Parts: sequence; structure tokens; C-alpha cells
Amino acid sequence: MLDAAALDAHAARMAKDGYTILERVIPPALLDALTEDLARLTRELDVKPARNDFEGRRTLRIYNLLVHGRVWEQVPVCPEVLPVVERVLDPGCLVSSLSSIDIGPGETAQPIHADDQLMPISKPHVATVCNTMWALTDFTEGNGATRIIPGSHLHDSSPAYGRHYDSIPAEMPRGSVLVWHGSLWHGGGANRTNARRIGIAMNYCAGWIRQQENQQLGIPREIARHFPPRLRELVGYGVYNGLIGHIDKHSPAELLGDADPTTMVWDYGTGRS
Repeated sequence: MLDAAALDAHAARMAKDGYTILERVIPPALLDALTEDLARLTRELDVKPARNDFEGRRTLRIYNLLVHGRVWEQVPVCPEVLPVVERVLDPGCLVSSLSSIDIGPGETAQPIHADDQLMPISKPHVATVCNTMWALTDFTEGNGATRIIPGSHLHDSSPAYGRHYDSIPAEMPRGSVLVWHGSLWHGGGANRTNARRIGIAMNYCAGWIRQQENQQLGIPREIARHFPPRLRELVGYGVYNGLIGHIDKHSPAELLGDADPTTMVWDYGTGRS
């Protein structure tokens, strides 16, 4: 795990530049297992490219990976990555989505965008989204490494869709993770090689923000029931700050058969209206 000094350094870079890179932090055994299982899913699900320029016409994507096998449960709670995300958001953060992005040869660059630009709030603002890209292959300028505009998370607007912006490639070796603030202007790069650029998009949001993928309806309860406690919290079986996400003043964790010791805001004698 990262020590306090390393966490501080990554947090400082996130605040200044809007991104940081954790080099070669994913254990090789996990990296190999994810790569192998993603290949299996691509075959079994007969995954095809989308028909739009944003997702990519030569890019394969698989969404809602937590329902597709136990190996994916290790991704959201990775001890080398989650603490950095928690420094950007807070420990009450949630899984927003978990998907794969497999950019094929000949793919064009994705339009520059910000992951939070659909949220109708003024910019710059406190982080509502913190996303990560796990490199299952090397990420290079030639094969479509994510392109970023450092410092753009501090802009007072989002990019105009389809307009060209100067950017730099977030190059990193296999096993590394790119972490970025949801307001950072970025986009997938063009793949000018003969090899695929494969990454895992592990995205998080603040505990008070609606998730990109509906985790509670998208993940069957019988699957969520065997998740470890921290992963259950991350997909939404918990309550943020004793209030947000409750069911009749009870934690949704009780739906999985667990007692939950969460103290509700009312029990603190606050939150009256």
C-alpha cells in the first residue's frame, strides 16, 4: 500500500494537475487474471463495437463487470488505488461504473470531454467524480493512451463537444493506473498501431451523487450478498453521512441480511426540518 507521504504527493498532484499516475501498482497475478477473464467475456458475450464516435467504432466495451465473475470484485477495493480516490472524494465514495475499454487498431481519437459535464453545477467545483483507468496493456501515444489536458479541472466550463484541444498522452506501462478528477478534460487516444490498447475504467462518485451505472438494480442481490463488506458499501449498500441512501431510516445493507451499525443523522439530534 502507499504510505502517507506517497498519498500526500498524489493528492497534491490531483489538486494541481487534475490527474496522477500510479506506476506498476497492480499485482501481476491480478493483472493476468483480469486480462484472461476479459478475453473470455469478449468471446462469450460476442462483444461488438458501438456505432458512435464517443464509445468508438473500433472499440470493444463491456459494462457492469461486477456481475461477470469474482475476479472483478478485487478492482474497486484495490488497496493501491482506492486510498487515492478517497483523498479526492472521501471514504463515503461509491462505485459509479466498472467497464472495459479495448481500443482496436485504426480507432480515431475520442472527443475531449469531462466526465462530470452533464451535471448542472457551476465550475470549478468540489470533486463529484474521480475516475481511474487500469492499464492491462502498455499505454502509449501510438496505441491510444488516454489524452489529458493538465489543470483543466480548474476551468470554469466544460469542453465543447467535437472541438479540437491540444492535449498530452497519459503514457504508462502495463499494471499502472491513471487517476483523474471528474472535471479534467480528456479523451481516449487514436490507435495507430496493429495491437489493441486494453484498459479497465474503474469509476467512482461522491456518496451524494447518482451513480453512472445503477449498481443496486444492475447487480442481482444474490451476487451482492457475497461481496466483502467494503465492496458492498462501494456499490451502495450503506448510508452516506447518516442520511443519504437510507430506507425508512434503515441502511440498505439490511437487505443483504446484515445488521448495520450505521448511526442515522436523526440519532445525532441533527437534521431536523
